Amino acid sequence: MSIGFWQVAIVVVLVVLLFGRGKISSLMGDVAKGIKSFKKGMKDPVNDNSDSTSSEENTSEDSSLDKK
Repeated sequence: MSIGFWQVAIVVVLVVLLFGRGKISSLMGDVAKGIKSFKKGMKDPVNDNSDSTSSEENTSEDSSLDKK
């Protein structure tokens, strides 16, 4: 039992009727942004580590200021 063209076409028509073209296009745009962000994160993980290190340093500086 395989999925035929008409079955896929019916599902697509139902999805468009339920959600509308505007909602689907905005959803696809969000998915594309997420994929781009993921790929960028996989290429350049060094920047993410330096950001977390600097935030930890800022936290320790803030806590030392509170103690004074």
